[in-house]
Amino acid sequence: MRFLVILLLTGVVFGFACAQKTESGKTETPAQKGEAPVPAEEATPQGDTAQKAAQPAEEIKTDNPLVLMQTNHGDILVEIYAKEMPIHGGNFLKLVDEGFYDSLTIHRIVPGFVIQGGDPLGTGFGGPPGRLEDEPSPYKHDRGTVAMARSQAGASKSQFYINLANNYRLDTMGFAVFARVVRGMDVVDKIAGLPTGPQDRPQEPVIMLKVVRQK
Repeated sequence: MRFLVILLLTGVVFGFACAQKTESGKTETPAQKGEAPVPAEEATPQGDTAQKAAQPAEEIKTDNPLVLMQTNHGDILVEIYAKEMPIHGGNFLKLVDEGFYDSLTIHRIVPGFVIQGGDPLGTGFGGPPGRLEDEPSPYKHDRGTVAMARSQAGASKSQFYINLANNYRLDTMGFAVFARVVRGMDVVDKIAGLPTGPQDRPQEPVIMLKVVRQK
């Protein structure tokens, strides 16, 4: 099942699929009736927390694990809330340690809202079997935070999104923030500014070349 985000006020679905060929030659699954991309104007404007999300490396002081996403557009350093979010954070770190995310793509860009990746199929339908258990998060959907995508059946085990704005409407909808960008938010914004085609797919590949622990 495709993983998606549903906005409370609009009922618009976050997620996509269309009957077209992927770069690997696979045919994607048609979108279900009523599903549509989230319009950028529905995103909450960014706030003061943007400054917190992009500290220089020398200012990063944390006991939490750090994960480096090396993309073909630059590096993104992410702090994982492993203690507070053991299910989501622990699952993410497990996949990182297995090399799961290496060479996967950012398959969806919604300017002013989120960028989304972590699907081995690159369609929004892929990922390890099963779903993550619900896990309340003490963190809000601030700009620069990272959360797992969801379908109506539950949270994905691999697809994640990075918030481009303060998307607080998602806080009460079961989406669990488990990490935040601590360096490289400029890279995230660069990716968010890339041209997109149908279904919010970037027109040029955005590849996570290597995703590794830093500590």
